[in-house]
Amino acid sequence: MTSTTSQLQRFFYSHYFFGGLRQSVGVLLPAFILWGIFGWVAGGFVAAVGAGCVAILDQPGGPRRYGINGMVAALCLSSLTTAITGLASSYALAIWLTVPALCFAFSMLTVYGKHGGLLGFACLLIMTLTMRIPMAPADVWQHTLTSFLGGAFYLVYSAIAHRVLWHREEQQALSVALFATADYIAARACFYDVHLDLEDSYRQLVHHQSATTDAHQVARDMVLRELPRGTRSRGDRLRQGLLNLFVDMVGLLDSMVATHTDYATLRHALPDNDFLLFARDALIKLANNIGGLALNVARNRHTQVRNSVKAELRAMEFELQQLRESGLTQSNPELYALLVQVLRRIRNMTNRVDRMAEHTQSQVLPVADTARENKTLDRFLTRQKWRWDVLARNLNMQSVHFRYALRVAVAAMVAMAIGLVMGHASIVRTLDPGMAGHSYWIILTVLIIMKPGFALTRQRNGWRLMGTLLGCGFALILFALVENQAIFLFILVICSILGYALVQVNFTLSALANTMMVLLVFHLLIPGSNAVVGERLIDTLIGSALALACSYLLPAWERQNLDALARTLQTANLEFLRSGLDYVQAQRAARSSGTAPANDTQTEAQVNWNVARKNVHLAFSNYTAAFHRMMDEPARRQRHVPVLNRLLIQHHTLASQIAAVIPHLARMDGEPKGIAQAIETTLDLLQDRDATPPNVIETEGDLASIAYPLRQMTKAARIIREDMSELEPTPSLAPSPQHHAATG
Repeated sequence: MTSTTSQLQRFFYSHYFFGGLRQSVGVLLPAFILWGIFGWVAGGFVAAVGAGCVAILDQPGGPRRYGINGMVAALCLSSLTTAITGLASSYALAIWLTVPALCFAFSMLTVYGKHGGLLGFACLLIMTLTMRIPMAPADVWQHTLTSFLGGAFYLVYSAIAHRVLWHREEQQALSVALFATADYIAARACFYDVHLDLEDSYRQLVHHQSATTDAHQVARDMVLRELPRGTRSRGDRLRQGLLNLFVDMVGLLDSMVATHTDYATLRHALPDNDFLLFARDALIKLANNIGGLALNVARNRHTQVRNSVKAELRAMEFELQQLRESGLTQSNPELYALLVQVLRRIRNMTNRVDRMAEHTQSQVLPVADTARENKTLDRFLTRQKWRWDVLARNLNMQSVHFRYALRVAVAAMVAMAIGLVMGHASIVRTLDPGMAGHSYWIILTVLIIMKPGFALTRQRNGWRLMGTLLGCGFALILFALVENQAIFLFILVICSILGYALVQVNFTLSALANTMMVLLVFHLLIPGSNAVVGERLIDTLIGSALALACSYLLPAWERQNLDALARTLQTANLEFLRSGLDYVQAQRAARSSGTAPANDTQTEAQVNWNVARKNVHLAFSNYTAAFHRMMDEPARRQRHVPVLNRLLIQHHTLASQIAAVIPHLARMDGEPKGIAQAIETTLDLLQDRDATPPNVIETEGDLASIAYPLRQMTKAARIIREDMSELEPTPSLAPSPQHHAATG
């Protein structure tokens, strides 16, 4: 991170903290009303639980429409779950059948992705908290109604909050994406520092690119779902301003991703030249400028760019002149063309950052053809599809989600058995009678920790344990030093806010805050009793051990998914190249016909290429995340590590060079034989067909600027094909009917 903005300041101005504050208010308010005004403590707790389950689907930074739909589904399913669990709680056989069945059913919702997993967890959470006390049938309906009203209150409250604060939420989501972009540019700057190791710099770059992709996707889903409507209202001006800022941010990132320089060769060829030093300093300044811009966007302030990059640009121009006079253009024209590209890229980035700052200073009127623009941008949104056939196809032992659901059901049964044994053990009853009947807390710990993948389960296990230990320790210190109930209540509210706000940022600190919040609730209900701290700690330790042990039952190792993710990434890069060539043909056809403004064919081709670029970024992020999770698994469960790592590197190289080559081809009326053969070779190799790269690629004049990326393209495609052949056999990728030959 190069931004002078501290991580703490980033967090407090982010949508994470703002969303946590919103969620905490919506969850605690029903409890305070029923407890403080009507004196109904039990009802306040039940209403808060109902609201809390609905709040799980109200994720900070998520698209509003999907959030509302998810909360409605959570409200209905959680109410049904409350009724079923409450009716079964008084009957031993019924509860032993109901809990594993619900655990299996709701865990299967992970087939629908993140939102499905959150919905399933919300229902399992309310199931766990409902089964803690057996209820008579007459009490079940009151309990269910109270929980339903608490969830309904949160749903209405959240809908109103989103409607009133939509612009603020978009600003904060965009700010997080801008900060991630600044970090990515700073990681790029490290490649120009000859004193830093290239391998370490590349690992950091991949990490930041994955984080940036995720942050951009959140901002995309929010900004593009609140597009201008074509009016001149204040709301439309605000929407247009955020849209302009988002588009420039994406363009800035694309200009950085659209390059993969052979930095080892560059360092070897220019070991003592100051050009690399000035390029590094320029990128660091730009990263700091974007960091300051991100903070001002979150604070709703205007931005004045203070760190000028003019000095570095002039110094780079001077160094280029010196290299030109020394004969580099004749001795190594490709290296000189590469340095010129670096200078142009940084200059273009500087102009774009300045324009982004201007977007925060003036209200921009909506564009004229708003309907057409909105229809185009709508294609960049992610869609959540809830189809029954998706669930049905996963009801088999080959499905990762099916095996995960079985593991959760088995773990729940074992947790119930442990709780039953503890409840009847004489030594437990003698030492701490309160430990009896705590199986629900063990189940809750298991549900929080267990994830479909082994690495995620083990990772969350460590985070949860550390957070619980710290939370219990801080709670004991707090109970020993403080006796004022008002202070306890204030700290409870703070812990609630941080528990929600930190869950996507730092799971350990979120677990710490949630542990303290629960312990404070029990301390307020039963003043003076510190035994609950030890009880919760023991329950968490048992639940953590059980979750880790059950993760070895029908495990889903990441190596089983990486082959499919690698094929998906290969397909995404192939379509990226195909759509880019279609864009090239559209540009050439428009020039030959004398069409000055962009026609429908050009616009369609450019949108298709941009959508394909987004898909490549997402596919690369998914593959990278899975590869890193595999590296966290036991060594005996890893396979083809060098091959999969090379695929990661080569796909990154391939996508970067495609993004660099296509704009150059689009400006040309045709390409020489060597360049055309290089493109066809890349296409054939990505479709698992034999191909021979050209012996010579033309470098005369401006052609030198694409000779290097074309060689890198063909080389990366060849290595990808060789490495994929070392994995299990893959079906050949059929040519796209929309593909046009890239010949002049």
